[in-house]
Amino acid sequence: MNSAARNLSQWWSEAADAAPDRTHVQPFYDERTATLTYVVWDETAKIGVVIDPVRDLDPRSGRTWLASCESVAAFVDARGLAIPFVLETHAHADHLSGVPFFKNRYGARSVIGAEITSVQATFRHVFGFTDLPIDRRQFDVLVRDGEVLDVGPFRIEVLHTPGHTPACVTYRIDDRIFVGDVMFMPDYGVGRCDFPGGSADALWDSLQRLYQLPDDVRVFVGHDYRPGGRPVRWETTIGQQRGANVHLSARTDREAFVAFRRRRDAQLEAPLLLLPSLQVNIRAGELPAVEADGVRYLRLPLNVIVPGADPA
Repeated sequence: MNSAARNLSQWWSEAADAAPDRTHVQPFYDERTATLTYVVWDETAKIGVVIDPVRDLDPRSGRTWLASCESVAAFVDARGLAIPFVLETHAHADHLSGVPFFKNRYGARSVIGAEITSVQATFRHVFGFTDLPIDRRQFDVLVRDGEVLDVGPFRIEVLHTPGHTPACVTYRIDDRIFVGDVMFMPDYGVGRCDFPGGSADALWDSLQRLYQLPDDVRVFVGHDYRPGGRPVRWETTIGQQRGANVHLSARTDREAFVAFRRRRDAQLEAPLLLLPSLQVNIRAGELPAVEADGVRYLRLPLNVIVPGADPA
């Protein structure tokens, strides 16, 4: 075990002993994108956070709506919760972010990993957004590895876990971690690494860091694709991941994992909502501005994400 991993595990144990668990978790599952959104809250203080909310989009018609956000809000309102922060684990490539809804409704501040600026720089070029600032201003709070958000009744520790994207972060709240797309349920594996800035080597390092945590640490995933049509699941443990993750268990070495990840990623199709999602999510979930004709437009860059052979 390296010193960074040993220090993290030791810190975790000490923090768990010092602070009793006072938080609750409620998942919300979006069937269209297989995305899990979470509300984490303290029932006594009536304070919570929302993690990875979804704005609904029908890619065939271009219709957007807010039913997924409203479902989360109904839960929040029924419990009378204040929501000071809405957290993103990364800039999602498979759904539009619902962050603006929670900023507008609850005055929540948006939080994302500080490396989002490198993701913005990449996709500013892809979409031709020459006027897009890449200096953090779209997000309220940029967090770095080891930083802590003080929510009042609980603290949120930030772990930088790159690999799926360079900006991925994991949030630790009490004995729970919220990992986004770094890993899924053990029967589905771990996140792809073929997006710009992704790295199978970096993901290996991130997962090894998380695997040094105690076996009973609870893991909440960002998606569940329900292999074999099984019922949706959202919670596992570090011990279960180490023992049974089909892509990376404690028995998998770096070389084998990196070779597998690269081979598998080369066979994967781009996510259905990749282009709509990223041009919205690098702007903290804000839709494009209304143009002179009263309509908002998304861009569809041709032969950029996947180069084409069309000479015309």
